[in-house]
Amino acid sequence: MRGCIKTRSVFESLSLPSPLLCVKMGSKDNAMSNSSALVLSLLLLLLLLLLHEAEGCDMFTGRWVKDASYPLYDVSTCPFIRREFACKRNGRPDLDYSTFRWQPQSCKLARFNGVEFLERNKGKKIMFVGDSLSLNQWQSLTCMLHSSVPNSSYTLTTQGSISTFTFKEYGLELKLDRNVYLVDIVREKIGRVLKLDSINDGKNWLGMDTLIFNTWHWWGRRGPSQPWDWIQLGTNVTKDMNRVAAFEIALGTWGKWIDTVVDTKKTKVFFQGISPSHYKGVLWGEPAAKSCLGQKEPVLGSNYPGGLPAEVGVLKRALGKISKPVTLLDITMLSLLRKDGHPSVYGLGGQSSGGDCSHWCLSGVPDTWNEILYNYMVV
Repeated sequence: MRGCIKTRSVFESLSLPSPLLCVKMGSKDNAMSNSSALVLSLLLLLLLLLLHEAEGCDMFTGRWVKDASYPLYDVSTCPFIRREFACKRNGRPDLDYSTFRWQPQSCKLARFNGVEFLERNKGKKIMFVGDSLSLNQWQSLTCMLHSSVPNSSYTLTTQGSISTFTFKEYGLELKLDRNVYLVDIVREKIGRVLKLDSINDGKNWLGMDTLIFNTWHWWGRRGPSQPWDWIQLGTNVTKDMNRVAAFEIALGTWGKWIDTVVDTKKTKVFFQGISPSHYKGVLWGEPAAKSCLGQKEPVLGSNYPGGLPAEVGVLKRALGKISKPVTLLDITMLSLLRKDGHPSVYGLGGQSSGGDCSHWCLSGVPDTWNEILYNYMVV
């Protein structure tokens, strides 16, 4: 006679296949055989756990699940959150967008612990460098930390392009440098020139313990919102060029700056990844939707019907050419699944605007970006 035990619950909780363990059993030794099967099951589980740990955790493949313990903070406790991200304050009636937790497929993220983050980063300087999506993530992190120590005093100052949020008790400075292209824009006789091979502003990024970079959102801008008149590469000055190609050249310039200037033994370097927009419902299987307005839940599952945008491949190719360690916060797919997470008409422009489907409500998706950052920096 053979008895089989399926170790379903333990293994499926880890997203691992459930082995079927079978042993020979006689009528007098069923109990002993069952015990042996259980021991074998536990030993196999331990082996799989060790192998799983050795492989590391893919934090970027997974799905969104409802979690009653979310959001991680009450955004009303953070008066410094800017209007464009304060969807609840702006009257958004549905709040489910803030109650989803990111669940990686093969592991579990350590829950964000603000006090632990502050203790581990005492006396340090952390800087976000990039566009308004960097602002989005920086504001998220400042609120996540402030809500963890609400009675701890802070200061918020701005000088030029750099804003600094300081937790005085911990000596921690969280900085933001609004630099949308990473490379320089220089005002010359012919006008404003976007210099694809120049990073003079890099002097602002020196002396940091952690740097989190981001660029892409502005590369497609044209017309009045485009902040340059000419593009220059070497001695070649042109009125315009393929924007994705320009993006890749600028990333190459930034990568060379990392390799030649940054001491990665002292400074951890991250790249935020490409934050997606949701203006075409056909990409998530809703052809009638012309924007994110009215979306109330994530895309189900782990894959986005419209696939990844081409600029993700460009970014990964550029990062692969950098010799020093740069960690990609590969947040594109998990963010693509969150068509419900944008301000839409509950952002800066209000009901009179076309709706913001590029930035993110706070609390919301950027909190998950910071939970992943926490898992890299603290856990």
